[in-house]
Amino acid sequence: MTDQNFAFEADTGKILNIVINSLYSQKEIFLRELVSNASDAINKRKFEVTSAGGMTDNFDGEITIAVDAKAKTITISDNGIGLDADEMKDTLGTIASSGTKAFMESVANSDSKDDFGNALIGQFGVGFYSAFMVADRIEVVSHRHGAKTAARWESDGQNGFSIGDATREAVGTDITIHLRKEAKEYLDQPRIAHLVRKYSDHITQPIFWIGKDDEREKLNSSTALWTRPAKEITEEEYQNFYAGVSSAYDTPFATLHNRTEGTVEFTNLLFIPSTAPFDLYDPERKSRLQLYVNRVFITDQYDGLVPKWLRFLRGIIDTPDVDLNVSREMLQQNPAVTRIGKALVKRVLNELKKALDKRREEYETLWASLGRVIKEGLYEDETNRAKILEISLFASTRSEGMVTLAEYVEGFAEGQDVIYYLSAESTELAMRSPHLESFQAKGIDVLLLTDPIDDFWLANTTEFDGRAFQSITRGEVDISEVGNSTSDDKEPEIVLSDSFVAKIRQALGETVADVRGSSNLETSLSRLVSDENGMDPQMERMMRMHNPDFKGGAKILEVNAKHPLIKAFNSKMETGDFDGSEHFASLIHDSALVSEGEPIADPRGFSERIVAVMEKALK
Repeated sequence: MTDQNFAFEADTGKILNIVINSLYSQKEIFLRELVSNASDAINKRKFEVTSAGGMTDNFDGEITIAVDAKAKTITISDNGIGLDADEMKDTLGTIASSGTKAFMESVANSDSKDDFGNALIGQFGVGFYSAFMVADRIEVVSHRHGAKTAARWESDGQNGFSIGDATREAVGTDITIHLRKEAKEYLDQPRIAHLVRKYSDHITQPIFWIGKDDEREKLNSSTALWTRPAKEITEEEYQNFYAGVSSAYDTPFATLHNRTEGTVEFTNLLFIPSTAPFDLYDPERKSRLQLYVNRVFITDQYDGLVPKWLRFLRGIIDTPDVDLNVSREMLQQNPAVTRIGKALVKRVLNELKKALDKRREEYETLWASLGRVIKEGLYEDETNRAKILEISLFASTRSEGMVTLAEYVEGFAEGQDVIYYLSAESTELAMRSPHLESFQAKGIDVLLLTDPIDDFWLANTTEFDGRAFQSITRGEVDISEVGNSTSDDKEPEIVLSDSFVAKIRQALGETVADVRGSSNLETSLSRLVSDENGMDPQMERMMRMHNPDFKGGAKILEVNAKHPLIKAFNSKMETGDFDGSEHFASLIHDSALVSEGEPIADPRGFSERIVAVMEKALK
């Protein structure tokens, strides 16, 4: 049998039903689609007038919306290029036949294609049919520019369509939607006004609501502030725009207004707020940037434009170059989106670095609001980690204000070659930590890391500018050759007796991993440290917040061999055991827990030990 060729056959009614009921997630989208089509029609007419040698100044495009509550209809009208009967059949009567796409192809080689072609929105030829989500019948009356008569197209979206003659003196199109019962909300002016402002506020053509007695109320601003040159925009205009897109009333810390051309074309008008947005710590960590395509709002729920650590940004991105799905509700993943995102991150980082260098005091205030979110990028954004480290600020033991890592390294003590840090719940708690005592005595600066994200980014960030990060609460940190010498350095080393160490190990059992003397304590009795591969106390606290049963690894108990109490205890144990030594050993461990801000596992036992020691002392 020889091969035979066949054309695809389709049940058009079923296909239209799929388009109507499955393509769009929200019924309100129909108004955006019809207004966008009207805008395209006006731009097409302007192109045709210009191509014919006419003057566009003689033609002012506009879109109107009117309702008839009694008839339950809403009519969207424009004075655009219009349609004749043949065009109605080819476009409205053929699903996925885009008149705009065909127009753009026809003007591809025109000198005016950049003026008009790039302003057009439609491309799939299905937006018109979204009106059937709210309509049980649609009527289109249109007078084509250059034609002598008008035509009418009508359909219920199920049983085909009809085309006939109509009366419309002016050039343009009226789309009358006969609303379903459940769609009566679209007869209300406030609802229509809200949708116009949401989706079509910045369309070039004015959109008017036609009320009683033909009163006209403009619904959109038609400004698209971002399309104007930055030098022509006042600070007040930027401030008002920021308030509108962010629902905030602070003065933005920085405004980034750029137009990019080349491989990908886009305009950004972004704001870095001066105070933390109210939803900054929402668990979903979503960006609120608004995406526009040729001035038409598409979404503010797309996470792919900027990384989550930049979710505090507010503003808009307008581009004709991103690929949308057919419903225009979702971005497709493509190289253009990736390039836009990279460019935006670079601009924000450059702006923050410039502010750090030239507006230090203001930058420190900004960092107090947004710093912990920016530092999420240290953990999540490997590509930009080095640049984020450069603009990050930290508290330290020797600085009243905040310091950069470069400033910290510049202030290294003599003999220092690593970046020392202490992770704690707060700066106040950190400054009282026994871990700092020898560092402070020797004039060695220590970074105080108090944000929850710090322990996470340190897990995958090993160094800055060739200098390794070193926790002072893990492993044995030797600072004997670092910083200033102290009088205590000259004291003879006190060796803890085996019986002393054995008694503490016996009393504490598996509660501790080991017991040893410490060279990094000055006045405190004891401290707890993890081994090299263990967790810092702050990380263990976070783990317990997520899992109350988490116990963490046993710590090493370090005691201050120079402390009078330890000296006396050690001396006692050298001559033999004594009554109550178990209580002393446990209280040394309890003291280390309390100084760390950690809870004592057995508060009643702790109280009983305190009472026993006090009673013995008073006998």
